[in-house]
Amino acid sequence: MAVINGEDVSASGKPLLQYLMETGYDSSRVVVERNLEIVPQDQLEAVIIQDEDSIEILRFVGGG
Repeated sequence: MAVINGEDVSASGKPLLQYLMETGYDSSRVVVERNLEIVPQDQLEAVIIQDEDSIEILRFVGGG
């Protein structure tokens, strides 16, 4: 099981991009950190979530 934003998630074997889409994230407005390394936007589809991954998804929000 992977840990995504602090929660155990059964998403192993899924591309990061697929997980983002399934969970309602706009991939153009997030930064994904996987095991303490930033995943470049152009690699979101190629990176496969593995058991024991630690993933943080940071969403950009505008405001004033």
